[in-house]
Amino acid sequence: MSAVALGQQSRWRRFGLQFAESRLALFGLALLGLVVAIALLAPWISPQNPYDLGKLDLLDARLPPSEQASGGALRWGDRYVLGTDGQGRDMLSAIFYGLRVSLYVGAASGVIALAIGTLLGVLAAYTGGRLEQFMMRIVDIQLGFPAILVALILLAVLGKGVDKIIIALVAVQWAYYARTARSAALVERNKEYMEAARALGLPSWRIVLRHLLPNALPPLIVVGTVQVAHAIALEATLSFLGLGLPTTEPSLGLLIANGYEYLLSGKYWISVYPGIALLLTILSINLVGDQLRDVLNPRLSR
Repeated sequence: MSAVALGQQSRWRRFGLQFAESRLALFGLALLGLVVAIALLAPWISPQNPYDLGKLDLLDARLPPSEQASGGALRWGDRYVLGTDGQGRDMLSAIFYGLRVSLYVGAASGVIALAIGTLLGVLAAYTGGRLEQFMMRIVDIQLGFPAILVALILLAVLGKGVDKIIIALVAVQWAYYARTARSAALVERNKEYMEAARALGLPSWRIVLRHLLPNALPPLIVVGTVQVAHAIALEATLSFLGLGLPTTEPSLGLLIANGYEYLLSGKYWISVYPGIALLLTILSINLVGDQLRDVLNPRLSR
């Protein structure tokens, strides 16, 4: 086994040991794994396809938790464990399907924003001069506006849809990655291995991609976990305001919005249970990200 492979194995072993030392991190990792598994397996483990109109019955609308089904078809059992919403959809199934959409939107927007922001930030740090100043002024302007305001304006222009909200979330996230990538790359730019790469006459693109970028990634991983949670929360807010996803592709935020009008009438479960699912999802991502920060930057470890 090569020295590089041994180093990688040692790093992952150390990573696992430090994760195992934190009960909160283990809880967050287990909870996140459960959330992701539910989202991936939703079509097979959900008692009902909540968006198949042929399997819904308005006689089952707004039934409380554990109420017996009267007309709607359930795959397993005959009771709605978490009740139903105003259209007779099983809330447990709707939450499972909503998790899929929320996680997909958060992860997709996070990955795209990470790629764009990291590339621009690293290039700004490597080139320096006017190009760096120009890019950083754009980043400063972007970060000067509230994220939700920018997203609201973009969605008002683009309209509803999964692709539209991903574009809006990328537009409000990329600047965070660009600033972090630039800061990390500035630290690495004048180190000896970078000077050696320049002395060997390596092309700039190879120096950036093979040497500078990999060493600037650790802080970006931490920022990425925080931003994915932020994207999920922001998408839920936008969907709650009616500017996010259409009703045919509901997320947890849209499920919460659907039950808002029934809260005062005592039908709490339509909004509360999706809200709990959203809270646990964001909590699990933040707990994992918090431990990643401690592992990748021991100086911040408590």
